[in-house]
Amino acid sequence: METIIYKADVSGVRIDKWLTGQIDSWSRSYVQQLIGNGHIRVNEQEIKSNYKLQSGDEIAVSEPEAEELDAEAEEMNLDIRYEDEDLLVVNKPRGMVVHPAPGHVSGTLVNGLMAHCTDLSGINGVMRPGIVHRIDKDTSGLLVVAKNDSAHESLVEQMKAKTTKRRYEAIVVGEINHDKGTIDAPIGRDPEDRQKMTVTEKNARNAVTHFQVIDRFPNYTHVMLELETGRTHQIRVHFKYIGYPIVGDPKYGPRKRHVFPIEGQALHAGMLGFIHPRSGEELIVEAKPPEDFNACLEELHRMKH
Repeated sequence: METIIYKADVSGVRIDKWLTGQIDSWSRSYVQQLIGNGHIRVNEQEIKSNYKLQSGDEIAVSEPEAEELDAEAEEMNLDIRYEDEDLLVVNKPRGMVVHPAPGHVSGTLVNGLMAHCTDLSGINGVMRPGIVHRIDKDTSGLLVVAKNDSAHESLVEQMKAKTTKRRYEAIVVGEINHDKGTIDAPIGRDPEDRQKMTVTEKNARNAVTHFQVIDRFPNYTHVMLELETGRTHQIRVHFKYIGYPIVGDPKYGPRKRHVFPIEGQALHAGMLGFIHPRSGEELIVEAKPPEDFNACLEELHRMKH
């Protein structure tokens, strides 16, 4: 059983609420269950779920080994943008976890996919059938899902070779002066907080994000982004690193937040392009940002005028 240590950076917030915000795949009920079973301690003391954190509290989380979970099919109204015998491209809503994990065994994209089609590739095992790549729980947008192992292998190879096209839109805090640029900075696990990633030279992998400004507002910028690599939390980490964190980002955003009509980060995966594994032709799928993202832009336009 691995123990992970966190340092509280807030005061007066319930520990179950705070930990749920730190770990995307955990539900509040799962955190409460861990606390009840003594797997979460604060300053080496057992606590209750309603314990209110003090800044600087040391939180030790010892998560028990995950049992093999049986992901079950759940009927969902999925937004499928493309589908054939080999693969499908789905537009994931913000707030949906991609695959089941301890504390989050239902309501995920995988649960919905299993009800939608029975033929999903088995390369990633029973918990992640068909999943070629992920986007974060609070990021909306396009994901490609493989229906058989040969399609899965082809898509993974394309991502390794950096031939896939992945375009995002984001709203960031601060006015970016350059019309376009490239962030080339390696990303690794944050030694201060194992649930975060950071720009570091230690145990890091290269990460490259290209960006182009779409529009500027007082203290905010609307940007288009293209990923050359696909590291965990890459866009969110890179834009925090250059001083322009993403609006609404609970993990990497500024502590003092403007209240926008959005839950989670204003980040949307709007375009996905790759070579179809069977036909060899280029397939490009697009999805416009969701209503909450557009509501943020509308508010910024009102601020501008």
